[in-house]
Amino acid sequence: MSSTAAAAVPAKQGKAGAGAFSGFERMVAWRYLRSRRKETVISVIASISFLGIMLGVATLIVVMAVMNGFRAELLTRILGINGHLIVTPVDMPLEDYAAVAERINKVQGVKYAIPLIDGQVLAQGNVGSGTGALVRGIRGDDLGKMTLVADNIKQGTLEGFDGGEGVAIGTRMAEALGLVVGDTITLISPDGDVTPLGTTPRLKGYKVAAIFEVGMSEYDSAIIYMPFSEAQLYFNMEGKAQSIEIYVDNPDNVDALKPKVEAAAQRQIYMTDWRQRNQTFFSALEVERNVMFMILTLIVLVAALNIISGLVMLVKDKGHDIAILRTMGATRGAILRIFLMTGAAIGVVGTIAGVVLGMIVCLNIERIREFFSWLSGTVLFNPELYFLSQLPARMDLRETLSVIAMALVLSFLATLFPAWRAARLDPVEALRYE
Repeated sequence: MSSTAAAAVPAKQGKAGAGAFSGFERMVAWRYLRSRRKETVISVIASISFLGIMLGVATLIVVMAVMNGFRAELLTRILGINGHLIVTPVDMPLEDYAAVAERINKVQGVKYAIPLIDGQVLAQGNVGSGTGALVRGIRGDDLGKMTLVADNIKQGTLEGFDGGEGVAIGTRMAEALGLVVGDTITLISPDGDVTPLGTTPRLKGYKVAAIFEVGMSEYDSAIIYMPFSEAQLYFNMEGKAQSIEIYVDNPDNVDALKPKVEAAAQRQIYMTDWRQRNQTFFSALEVERNVMFMILTLIVLVAALNIISGLVMLVKDKGHDIAILRTMGATRGAILRIFLMTGAAIGVVGTIAGVVLGMIVCLNIERIREFFSWLSGTVLFNPELYFLSQLPARMDLRETLSVIAMALVLSFLATLFPAWRAARLDPVEALRYE
C-alpha cells in the first residue's frame, strides 16, 4: 500500500462515504498537491499551470485596465476641449449668438453653451518654420468655464483675456516655436483682405498671454485660444459666430436633449454630437479592446490545458492509491471530488494571485513605464503617437469579475475529464498492473 493511501485510509475509512467535500476528501486532495521526489514532473507541470493562470489573469486585468484608462482619459480630454453637442446655423449667419446661447443655457441638463469662431492658421514663433494651428475665438468667461484649460495654465494668466490682444497656446506649441509668456506669435490666415489683385493673406502678431497643458499632445500642439472680439476681426466675422458648443451634464444623454435644444434655439440649426464627431476613433478602440480580450484569454486556456495534462499524469501515477481507496469504501463520487479539488485548487490560487499581481501593476503602471524607459533608454508610450503624456490604467469592477469568472470556469472545466477518468478507474485492473 502506498504512503498516501496508508496514511489517509486508517484514520478516515469509516467516513469515506461521508458528505461531499468532507475533511477526508480535502486531506487527500491536499496530499496529492504536495510534491514528492518521484513526482517531480507532475509538480513542475502543476507549477507551470499555476504560473500560466496567474500571469494570464494578471495580463488580462492590466491590459483591460490600460485600455479602459486610455479611453476614459481620451474621452475626458476630448470632451473637455470640444462640446458634447455642436450647434451650427442653417438659414443665416449666427448674429444673435448671445441670445441663442442664453436660451440654450436655460435648458435642463445643459451646463453651459459657448459661442465660438474657428479658423485654420499658420503660426510662427522665434524658432522653426511655423506650424499649422486651430484658432478658437472664445469669450474669457466661457474659457474660464472650461476647467480642463483654465485649471492647467502652466505660465501666464487668463485674467483680462477679453480686454487684450493676448492669446493662450499649448505647451507643445510653445516648445516647438520657442515661445514663452510675453513673446509674440505671428498668425497667418489665407482668408485676408480682398484686393483687385485677389485675396491677400492676413498676417498679425499676438502676445502670448498664457500657456496651458491639457495632457493631450494633439491639443497642446495645435490649439490657440483668442479673445472672441479679436477673432471676429481677424476672420472678418464682425458681429457673428460660427457655432455654439454645448456642454451637458450627461454626455451619454445628448439624444434626449436635442429636441429641447432645437426648441430653445428658435431657428433652423444643424446639430452634431461628440459620438458622431469621434465615431471612428472610439469604435476602433472598442474593437481593439474586445480583440485583445479574446487573444489574451488564450493564455489562461493554455494554462488550463496544462492542468489537464498534470492531472492525467497524477491519475496514472496514483492508480494504486485510487484502487486501495475504492476497496476501503471510497465511492466514485469521492474519488471524483478529490481530483476536482486537486485541479481546482491550482486554478483558484492562480486566479487569486493573478488578481493581486494585476492590481499591483495597475496601481504602479506609470512607475513601471518610467523604469523600463530608463532601462531601455527609449521613450515608451510616446505622447506624440499615443496622444496622452502618461500611461493610464483604470480597473473596472465588472470587467475584473468577468476575468475572474472566466479563469475559474476554465480551471474547473479542465479538471472534469481527469477527475472523471480517476473515478471510472477499475480497482482490480489498477492492482493487477501495479
